[in-house]
Amino acid sequence: MASALITRRKPQWPWSRRKNIYDPPTTLDRFLDSPIQTLVHLIYHILLLFRGAPFKPRRNKPPIRVVCISDTHTNTVSVPHGDVLIHAGDLTNAGTVGEIQAQLDWLASLPHKEKIVIAGNHDSYFDPKSRRAEDKGKKLDLKTIHYLENKSITLKFKGGRKLNFYGSPDIPQCGGSNFAFQYQRQLAPWDNRIPQDTDVLITHGPPRYHLDLKLGCASLLNEIWRVKPRLHVFGHIHSGHGREALFWDNGQIAYERLMGRKRGGVIADIIPSSAWLDSLKVLWYGVKGILWQRLMVGTAGGHGSLLVNAAVVYQSTSDVGNPVEVVEL
Repeated sequence: MASALITRRKPQWPWSRRKNIYDPPTTLDRFLDSPIQTLVHLIYHILLLFRGAPFKPRRNKPPIRVVCISDTHTNTVSVPHGDVLIHAGDLTNAGTVGEIQAQLDWLASLPHKEKIVIAGNHDSYFDPKSRRAEDKGKKLDLKTIHYLENKSITLKFKGGRKLNFYGSPDIPQCGGSNFAFQYQRQLAPWDNRIPQDTDVLITHGPPRYHLDLKLGCASLLNEIWRVKPRLHVFGHIHSGHGREALFWDNGQIAYERLMGRKRGGVIADIIPSSAWLDSLKVLWYGVKGILWQRLMVGTAGGHGSLLVNAAVVYQSTSDVGNPVEVVEL
């Protein structure tokens, strides 16, 4: 099937300022907001690279190949083969029955044995509160696709393996009544909501401070600290595309606390504060984690989780520009 044409905006100069909060901040943006956050963000992600994989592959069991996409926005893309295909929402732009059905038909035509879909804020038909008047009373044909809306499913794979999936479309409010599944950002709607035995979590929005341009949900972050799913797939923030390991240690706590600190600019960061202590903790636990991983555990991986922002469209556009993410569990 033909892929959508890849188009991209012209890159921003490092000394310019971004024009849209959904585009990545430039170097100047980061420096003026907080030099210490900018430096620690860079150091933290360098340390993550050296720590390696966040979990070990299963021994004596065939791997499960999980193909992750999100935010296709009516586009179709070339999708690698795998055991399960996950779409983390925003199949469409307008959220009409016609747009959604076209995306479902495309997904159903793909060869993956199992396919899981959740809705996004643009998929308004799925939320009765945002459903268009002309779509009321109309039905979708899901075919063989598993649609998850605040519920779980257990799927069986080769070698007798099983994975528990939980999916939810809910996001902090980011638009008007035509957007679906929104909640007030100051609320904590995720508390004790995700089943503890969840292996793969699928949400439309990201957790706070991870692949989110600081637009993610703090309540969701607290919940994944409780559940610690092996894999968390999401989208919504297109410019956050990519993957990031979580190791659930004091270094991660210090990093998230520092990223949540009110940005005071260059002058405030020069003054000694608790931010300096958190910065040292990020460095110490990162180095400690690398030594433990390499010397004690080996390079195969540790005991953490993997986050994947699977948005395939580029920055604040609806044009395809990000690669499809594939994970083996």
